[in-house]
Amino acid sequence: MSDLPLIQADRAVPPPAATTSTGGRRRRLRLLSRTDRVVITLMVLVPLLLVTGFVWLPAVATVLLSGTNWDGIGPLNEIEFVGARNYSDVVNIYPPFVPAIQHNLLWLAALFVVATPFGMFLAVLLDKEIRGSRFYQTALYLPVVLSLALIGFVWQLLYSRDQGLINAVFGSNIDWYGDSNVNIWAVMVASGWRHVGYIMLLYLAGLKGVDPSLREAAAVDGASESRAFFRVVFPVLRPINIIVLVVTVIESLRAFDLVWVVNKGRNGLELISALVTQNVVGEASRIGFGSALATIMLVVSLVFITIYLATVMRENRE
Repeated sequence: MSDLPLIQADRAVPPPAATTSTGGRRRRLRLLSRTDRVVITLMVLVPLLLVTGFVWLPAVATVLLSGTNWDGIGPLNEIEFVGARNYSDVVNIYPPFVPAIQHNLLWLAALFVVATPFGMFLAVLLDKEIRGSRFYQTALYLPVVLSLALIGFVWQLLYSRDQGLINAVFGSNIDWYGDSNVNIWAVMVASGWRHVGYIMLLYLAGLKGVDPSLREAAAVDGASESRAFFRVVFPVLRPINIIVLVVTVIESLRAFDLVWVVNKGRNGLELISALVTQNVVGEASRIGFGSALATIMLVVSLVFITIYLATVMRENRE
């Protein structure tokens, strides 16, 4: 009889979960061989070093150099810090800056209002498993694997004033890449052609993960197909919508390859990314001034990336 309380007491005290968990982790670590530990360390360390060396350090250096007048030639110990003068010069006495901002905003509007909805529309059609959908997916995604520089050369076959397909079909004589009144629209069409395939793939992947019972319930309630999509399916695609928003903004900011191939970002194709290149690696060689332009791009990009990360982290907590 005297042993019964002891037995009950032993049963009433469970082993500490933290100790058990810690002990389990230690046992798992002891099970790893030395080779496994080296491989895991390298898998973590190598990407960390690459990201630090090729992303974070250049970004920090760009911000620091934006406050100098360094020309990239003199020694580093002779760099003169000028504070916010470069930013003031960019805004007040640099004529290409305002057109570049306008063109970037126009580029963003074209991708967001035209190319993105069209890519979503194609994704909805292909999600219905129509005949030949695999072929259409491949054909629409093919431009995404091409660089913007190569896309510029491809569209040159259509836009050429003398031998281009468009002028040959319509009997016109428009210099689509050379005329400053139309070249921004021409390159946006070429960029949108690539962007549509990318958005189509993102939304198609999201639609494949939507629970079919949601559409069935909407159909039972008498909702039309379009109403069911916008009221039921589209809200479920909120994570994809955030990704698409961030991708669209970044694409509009880094639209560099195409305009650089056409005319190096001049004569109606001024963009912030092209101005950065002209000042940093061009004839001007104004590292500090170009870094100020690059920092402006960085800040704008970080705003949307921060919104995306905050949304993802909030959804993970929920």
